[in-house]
Amino acid sequence: MGKLIVDGNCVYEIDEDCLKNRWVPEGCEVYEAFERARRAEALRDRTDNEKIAER
Repeated sequence: MGKLIVDGNCVYEIDEDCLKNRWVPEGCEVYEAFERARRAEALRDRTDNEKIAER
């Protein structure tokens, strides 16, 4: 399944499995956008879990 990455005015569609199985050159803007989105999603998940634990 692909994932859309919005980075400023750019939108990229990438396949997570492809990134896991292939070498991606350092400095690849698409990969960096994917990593930023992944970190932001992980942070949201942690924040949501903390809010649930507070209840």
